[in-house]
Amino acid sequence: MTTAELISQINQKKSFLCIGLDVDLNKIPSHLLVKEDPIFEFNKAIIDATHHLCVAYKPNTAFYEAYGLKGWKSLEKTINYLNEKHPEIYTIADAKRGDIGNTSTMYAKAFLEDLAFDSVTVAPYMGKDSVEPFLAFKDKHTIMLALTSNEGAFDFQTQKIDNKELYKQVLETSKNWNNSENLMYVVGATKAEYFAEIRKIVPEAFLLVPGIGAQGGNLQDVCKYGLTENVGLLINSSRGIIYASKNEDFANAAALKAEELQQQMEEILK
Repeated sequence: MTTAELISQINQKKSFLCIGLDVDLNKIPSHLLVKEDPIFEFNKAIIDATHHLCVAYKPNTAFYEAYGLKGWKSLEKTINYLNEKHPEIYTIADAKRGDIGNTSTMYAKAFLEDLAFDSVTVAPYMGKDSVEPFLAFKDKHTIMLALTSNEGAFDFQTQKIDNKELYKQVLETSKNWNNSENLMYVVGATKAEYFAEIRKIVPEAFLLVPGIGAQGGNLQDVCKYGLTENVGLLINSSRGIIYASKNEDFANAAALKAEELQQQMEEILK
């Protein structure tokens, strides 16, 4: 999916919401556990109830890999269902990969070609040759970790080298890589005050923003500093939406939570 197609979706739905499909079998409604594939059944119900309110879904692949081959099959069924039923929806494989060139090429092939996700998250620690293999895929995006929402982010990302924070160095360097127009960046919502600085370096790039809701990030603050003319934000909420209820009404409860965020976004876009 191209950036222009994503922007078109945002304008049509008046939403820049991304829903994280981080499925933990210990947290889903117990009546699903008797199903042949409870993870897929859970995802399908969430997608059916919320697809009109969001523009993207983001399965975190760790939640599928943890269940071995069965979990991987659930992931495959989920992405196939999205691509067949809702091809207009933007899909993100939250895999946080990044390795030497030939390994990255294989990771990129796995997620962007074989599973046909629109994008994949990557870690930039190994530099240019670990990220460019992802960027080589046409009409796909590479979403690079820039400034994350976890406590440990301050261990490295905000440390200064030659009086410049490392995350700024990473952003500036990445702009010179091949096909860097296919880059998006992960910036945590709990770091709202940093968005103004980030926009000085990447004024138009899309930012994937986790941390709204359960992690304490504030939507209004993020939009105040991060919004661009073309929106430029994908706000992710996972637990706050998908685990809104543990009962049989879980999908409706998720839709209500998603609608709350969508309506806030519609107000902001006005």
